Amino acid sequence: MHLNINNETGRLRAVVLGTAESTGGIPEVSKAYDPKSIEHIKAGTYPKEEDMINEIESVAAVLKKHDVEVYRPKVIENYNQIFARDIAFVIEDKFITANILPDREQEIEAISHIMSQIPSEKIIELPENAHIEGGDVMPFGDYILVGTYTGEDYKNYITARTNKYAVDALREIFPKKKVVPFNLKKSNTEARDNALHLDCCFQQVGKDKAIIYKGGFLDEKEYRWLVNLFGSKNIFEITRDEMYHMYSNVFSISEDVVISERNFSRLNNWLKENNIAVEEVPYAEISKQEGLLRCSTLPLIRD
Repeated sequence: MHLNINNETGRLRAVVLGTAESTGGIPEVSKAYDPKSIEHIKAGTYPKEEDMINEIESVAAVLKKHDVEVYRPKVIENYNQIFARDIAFVIEDKFITANILPDREQEIEAISHIMSQIPSEKIIELPENAHIEGGDVMPFGDYILVGTYTGEDYKNYITARTNKYAVDALREIFPKKKVVPFNLKKSNTEARDNALHLDCCFQQVGKDKAIIYKGGFLDEKEYRWLVNLFGSKNIFEITRDEMYHMYSNVFSISEDVVISERNFSRLNNWLKENNIAVEEVPYAEISKQEGLLRCSTLPLIRD
């Protein structure tokens, strides 16, 4: 397999899509990794496996409709494998395995049958001290945009997934790229104030447009840098509540086609007004785990 990823919107040819089979039921609060999951566990509204299976298979159907080759993880019994983006990411022709939470290490083993098709020299493991997850990493032409958290209290946040050592490692691996970090707002207790990954508060769509939530960035200068990069007229600004519902976590099949949650009316209308076709799917149950469409997908090949 010849990997090729240089942006978020090139025509998608191959992708890993997570699975909701045998997720293990409702976790204990102490085993949850984010404030939104904890909120729904406590409220008794945590998603049912049957509903999550239906939602993720609706995405599989859309991908296949658009002639995308869809790979799936091997199912591990009683183990949540929905969010494939967390465990690895591709930039150019390199497959980089993420240093993720220790409790989730089995997830990478479940895609070993896919990794075996990739030349071994193209698979990169980062140093142990470089913490990173794919939701924080966005290739954008000459840039690699990276969500991070650089506070001295990093270790206190289970929601802080990418550190400065990972940013340094990416600069070494891709010396010709401009690696730009963004310090994100973190909270272990309030999902509306937690940008778990960069794709929870920002994402490119179309040829030159972006979805963004200003409140997800700790430094307004970094937010402004992104607005200047795309131009304010090309920016769709989302609200705190829309960030909570994960409006920026849609997934592009191409510059002209985006998969989005069917209830995101304001966003979906804006996309259509900008000549981007919207494949609307149900994904509100999976979103209760603070992840949505980009989180569930690991692109391998784009044009």
